[in-house]
Amino acid sequence: MPEIISPIEIEKRSFEIISEILNDRKIDPENEAVIKRVIHTTADFDFMDTLCFSEHAVCKGIEALRSGCDIVTDTQMAKAGINKTILASFGGEVQCFMSDPDVAAEAKRREITRAIVSMEKAAKLTKPCIYAIGNAPTALFSIKNLMDEGKLNAALIIAVPVGFVNVVESKEMIINSKVPYIAARGRKGGSPVAAAICNAMLYQIKRD
Repeated sequence: MPEIISPIEIEKRSFEIISEILNDRKIDPENEAVIKRVIHTTADFDFMDTLCFSEHAVCKGIEALRSGCDIVTDTQMAKAGINKTILASFGGEVQCFMSDPDVAAEAKRREITRAIVSMEKAAKLTKPCIYAIGNAPTALFSIKNLMDEGKLNAALIIAVPVGFVNVVESKEMIINSKVPYIAARGRKGGSPVAAAICNAMLYQIKRD
């Protein structure tokens, strides 16, 4: 039977293993914590190459979190995975409108996805938000349209939906926009990745 190790030791050893495997790979120090936490969450080293960042995206995300911004997600899974205690200590909270009855009813009436309607609802929040999208490409399309119309102010977009239909295109659309972003090129991503990126920034604030 393997030795029983505490959760803290497991995480510490996991990050040591990740560093050993990456070895002499060059990583921008600003992005290192995000990249390693995503690898830790997924055990997928492809993210070393597919995660991409706009200029100083992590610093901008941390600054927004320190200022008390909210995080808007497109799944309850991502919401559950984000460290709400640290976020709340700065006056922020995690918002996910996907399960709201009014969102479901409006999406059905207009025959569109709940992700589109939930981003429209998020746009009515009174402060800039970090948008952490790990599942729905249509959420990213909605965010871009709302930004173009001047109806949404994003402090940072985490564009990491997973899948096959419109996933790559939605991420590239955000990468080619002028908004600060952290994105995972290609088909890989997911709600755990979105939550891991948020947590990497929150933990970095806690360590500072």
